[in-house]
Amino acid sequence: MANVLVIYFSAYGHIHRMAEAAAKGAADEGHAVRLARIPEFRSPDNVTALLDHPGRRKERAGGGGHGNDGHGDGNGGLAGAFRIGARWEKYEKSQREQRGVPEATADDLRWADGIVWGYPTYYGSMPAQVKSFLDLSGSLCSGGELEGKPTGVMTSAGSIHTGHEAAILTAIVPLLHFGMVFVGLPYTQNPEYLTADAIGGSPYGPSTLAGPDSSRTPDERELTMAGRLGARVARFAEAAKGIR
Repeated sequence: MANVLVIYFSAYGHIHRMAEAAAKGAADEGHAVRLARIPEFRSPDNVTALLDHPGRRKERAGGGGHGNDGHGDGNGGLAGAFRIGARWEKYEKSQREQRGVPEATADDLRWADGIVWGYPTYYGSMPAQVKSFLDLSGSLCSGGELEGKPTGVMTSAGSIHTGHEAAILTAIVPLLHFGMVFVGLPYTQNPEYLTADAIGGSPYGPSTLAGPDSSRTPDERELTMAGRLGARVARFAEAAKGIR
């Protein structure tokens, strides 16, 4: 059987749940699975979610705030839709829940025969935390240690039109530089995304719609597709071991 790594970054918990579903999908078929999280930036100044903290927002406004109740429901443009105060509370809760998941290392990538990546959509692309992790794994690229390993990607987005497909497609570029083989999510095996319902999922990979204020939880159909990606990457990884 194959060694499958599910490696992810999750700010508000949506991708954490998708990662668990992908890991279960691979484990249910008898494969060895390792779940690992890409850590948040160490410096508080680089933690994007910290900008949602009510105290930080008052600081930026010179101590006067933005005329809202701390939940972003005032006159701050998109702040009402994003409910940024509530987003900070969700961020803190999610980070506590993930403390038991080991931080990812280059050795996790070496161990794996197949890799599933998960991360939220930041402006139609991967977050800086994930890009930085890849940038710092350059020795794996120069040594060809990930070449031939099947890989798949899943993501989350605020709404159906905020880049969940682009965030997967753009990830193919760096993953190909590492020599990995991309695995998608076929139509015939995933009828869930052939719907007019507002859920994630595409031929490129599973995704979940978090909602503009991050209050939505993954739909069972989205989790099912994440599980199928985990199983699919595992099957390809098992077949590719002999070739590599």
